[in-house]
Amino acid sequence: MIIGTAGHIDHGKTSLVGRLTGVDTDRLKEEKARGISIALGFAYWPQDDGSAIGFIDVPGHEKLVHTMLAGASGIDLLLLAVAADDGVMPQTREHVAIARLLGIRDAVIALTKTDLVDAERIAAVGVEVAALLAGTPFAGSPMLPVSTMTGEGLAQLGLLLAEKARQGRNRPAGGAFRLAVDRCFTLQGAGTVVTGTVLSGTVSTGDSVVVSPSGLPARIRSIHAQNLPAGAGRAGDRCALNLAGPGVTKEAIRHGDMVVTPALHAPASRIDAEVTLLASEAKPLAMWQPVRLHHAAAEVGARIVLLGKEIAPGATAPVQLVLDSPLAAAALDRFVLRDVSASRTLGGGRFLDLRAPERRRRSPERLAQLAALGLADPAEALRALLSVPPHHAVLDSFVRDRALAPEAAGELAAGLGLVRIGALAMLPQHWQALARSVAATLDAYHADHPDLPGMGLERLRLAVAPRQPTPLFRQVLARLTEDGLVAASGSWIRRPDHEVRLSPEDEALWTLVAPLIGGGERFRPPRVRDIGQMLGRREEDIRRLFRLVGRRGDVHEVALDHFFLRPTVAEMVGVASGLASKAAAGFNAAQFRDRLDNGRKVAIQILEFLDRHGVTIRRGDLRRVNRQRLDLFGPLPATPDGGETSPVGRPDFKSGRGRQTVSGGFDSHSLPPSLLKSLRI
Repeated sequence: MIIGTAGHIDHGKTSLVGRLTGVDTDRLKEEKARGISIALGFAYWPQDDGSAIGFIDVPGHEKLVHTMLAGASGIDLLLLAVAADDGVMPQTREHVAIARLLGIRDAVIALTKTDLVDAERIAAVGVEVAALLAGTPFAGSPMLPVSTMTGEGLAQLGLLLAEKARQGRNRPAGGAFRLAVDRCFTLQGAGTVVTGTVLSGTVSTGDSVVVSPSGLPARIRSIHAQNLPAGAGRAGDRCALNLAGPGVTKEAIRHGDMVVTPALHAPASRIDAEVTLLASEAKPLAMWQPVRLHHAAAEVGARIVLLGKEIAPGATAPVQLVLDSPLAAAALDRFVLRDVSASRTLGGGRFLDLRAPERRRRSPERLAQLAALGLADPAEALRALLSVPPHHAVLDSFVRDRALAPEAAGELAAGLGLVRIGALAMLPQHWQALARSVAATLDAYHADHPDLPGMGLERLRLAVAPRQPTPLFRQVLARLTEDGLVAASGSWIRRPDHEVRLSPEDEALWTLVAPLIGGGERFRPPRVRDIGQMLGRREEDIRRLFRLVGRRGDVHEVALDHFFLRPTVAEMVGVASGLASKAAAGFNAAQFRDRLDNGRKVAIQILEFLDRHGVTIRRGDLRRVNRQRLDLFGPLPATPDGGETSPVGRPDFKSGRGRQTVSGGFDSHSLPPSLLKSLRI
């Protein structure tokens, strides 16, 4: 157990610790000269069972409250010293308020300097202290009159503190390791040493750690726990860690840094929190009000962003804290707010979310998320979080930000029966609802647009889960694809059994158009305008028809308004391959034109089309073929070194300059998309 002193300046805190432990915690020359504590003092009290009780002695001067805060964050039991001759003083009240804000629940009150007053005065001060503590967690705490001069009450106080230590609940050691640095120094023969209270987890000699928020890596060379050499330190211990590693120096580690297991290094700069404003404050908290934030041993500047109405004195409400510099913290950690002049304590509370958003931070959904994150039990908090929109969370981030052990992710997932989708986790009922929504949306879209290959990813996301970021929605679709619920065709998402279908009218028109671009005229098919004139139809109707059959991969737009059947394109690739096999240096456009007998202009347009898609490679006036892409538009030619390439001639592509999209087939104005061998939406 760690016992921390509290109380006004010169109320006997240091003397009390000295008489109990035999250790003078005033170690600085200036402290001894002035007779007051300036820095944190530490003492250890060995017990009969071999354990040791740690004491943190804090300064009582109003200008040193920031130092008091650095030590108070790690204590389990408050030892409140109130001088019988002075009674309750300003720092008595402030220290009690700080202890409440930091979540300390247990206290022992020592009425000191009883040798200077009579019994009536001692009784009056006792009543005054009881009134101060009424309505707080410390109400009814044991109160003992003591004197460090005469020794009165010290034996009883020692027995009481020892009994409290035996009854005290140990901090859980199952979390991830964190130690708040309150001192850093160089020890001759050892190197850099940091001291602090272990807030969670355990650490052993030889472990790798990170000094956060700077990110400095280090290794634990040796450990002292409760002032004794040890192989490990655990939550609740006062530890000294001898650190080693490149760059590990006294100057590189600051007071207030956190030594953590590497997985926890993720400093926060914008934190959503729950804040209580002290009832003694005269004004409510204001928007963008500057404050000093104290967390563990760290102190940083911050600004208050109200997430609701103003916070009146004595009220509790959520806020967002925008920090001047990053902070190493964990969700549900306690903190204290003071004004920028360091003259008074304003309030304090708990961190809720270390990854607070800048936008939509006051929405009802966001406030519901914060209410869930405020639950102490991790399983209940995660269940509540996943029960409110957007019904998903990154499980590893949840575990990290709560400083839970790595195995907690699997335990939470198993205990709640979560569905894991990549980094995401969802409750089963919400995953099933999302899957049904995706399927129903695609079914309705296919019914309304049977001639389209599918629905675009963004359009589907906005229809189904508009608040879900695109990268996360990709993971959802990847999982649904694995489950066979959806399929991807390039940039289109569809149901697996969906096929592009033409209307009866369009199918009838295609039976008239297809022969015109096939047969003996296949290498020099008429353009859209000419086909329209032949059939007495508008150009727009013929162009729209080509867009539809292009989505099925039946045609490719080789040049503007110049469409070729897919088998014809494959045949032309074979012609180019045959020419290249007969000439090591390559073939020219004239040779290609002569083989197709279609005119120089059309032959060059075809070759440029093949160039763009990597089937042919041009060097000057000659072209060679890329045998790895010979099957791009049809079956692989019988070549000894040809290899199967990705089938990119499917309904994946866009065409048309300044016109509507032609999905399917290549065109003369755009490069092919990335070849897709797996779902990469």
